[in-house]
Amino acid sequence: MTEVLLGRRKINHLVMPYIIAEIGVNHGGSIQLAKKMIYLAKRGGADAAKFQSYKAETIASKNSPAYWDTKKENTKSQFALFKKYDSFTKQDYKTLSSYCKKLGIDFISTPFDHAAVDYLNPLVPFFKVSSSDITNIPLLKKISKKKKPIILSTGASSISEIKNALKVLKSNKVILMHCILNYPTKNENAHLRMIKGLKKSFPNHLIGYSDHTTPDSSLTSLITAFILGAVVLEKHFTYDKKLSGNDHYHAMDYKNLIEFKKVLSKTYSLIGKNEEKKPIASEGIARKNARRSVVLNKNINAGEKITKNHLICKRPGTGISPIHWGHILGKYAKRKMKIDHILTWSDIKNNRQ
Repeated sequence: MTEVLLGRRKINHLVMPYIIAEIGVNHGGSIQLAKKMIYLAKRGGADAAKFQSYKAETIASKNSPAYWDTKKENTKSQFALFKKYDSFTKQDYKTLSSYCKKLGIDFISTPFDHAAVDYLNPLVPFFKVSSSDITNIPLLKKISKKKKPIILSTGASSISEIKNALKVLKSNKVILMHCILNYPTKNENAHLRMIKGLKKSFPNHLIGYSDHTTPDSSLTSLITAFILGAVVLEKHFTYDKKLSGNDHYHAMDYKNLIEFKKVLSKTYSLIGKNEEKKPIASEGIARKNARRSVVLNKNINAGEKITKNHLICKRPGTGISPIHWGHILGKYAKRKMKIDHILTWSDIKNNRQ
């Protein structure tokens, strides 16, 4: 079984999915607000609080156009948007990492340049690579050298691009995240069935899902992704969904996270851990009493030949199963028996004598 250690947990197909609360830069540059959001993420049941580490000058040129819904976030330039939220320093990330450790939640931050990879390396248990950098070969090589598990988002990517990224990363500890690179993503564009496609195309890798849809109260998109096989679930996180701009408008909040974890726990229980179809322990009494046995439909004398007119199938299943119906016909009764008697193998013999 494929298994990857993510922070405090070993992740595979049989455990509860790993939940990432993607704070990103929804803290607006405030350490205190970032800490508040970490606290809410931990209290809501997330496994990790994730940030984004970048500098506007190293992520986008000054004439880089927006690719998000400008009715929701009206900044027209990527550079201008990133410049608003790139104020955190190396020390700030150390502070947030320490706070996460104190609360017992994994600290993660996506690096968008080489410097971020280096200063984040001692702070994070694994690396998250943005969909936008799946073709950024120099950055992938830099991250690969750190020899840590990697979560790789695949938004707007082809299978060949994903294969090429995996070739560069040179690791079997890469979890591939289905993702649609729309902010926000319309439900009809989520294409969660692609999770199954990724599982088929990359059977040696675990698959997760990074969600950008506008959330409902129980985060149906993430529940559906889990049912389809996602073992890591990532969703943008905010302290106030009413705020405009940035990633607030398609993020979950603390109340969403609480409700989601309740539904997720119930769904996990419903799915169970057995993929092989077989009777389970609690079905034992049903197998015994709800199934049928071969029962006498009329009185029979000792030595009398058993015909189908003598027999009927009735509950409980404590006698000879009807699956052996053909082996009973033509046999003989060992003794005199009355109607409604449940036949056992000790009641019949192969010949009249």
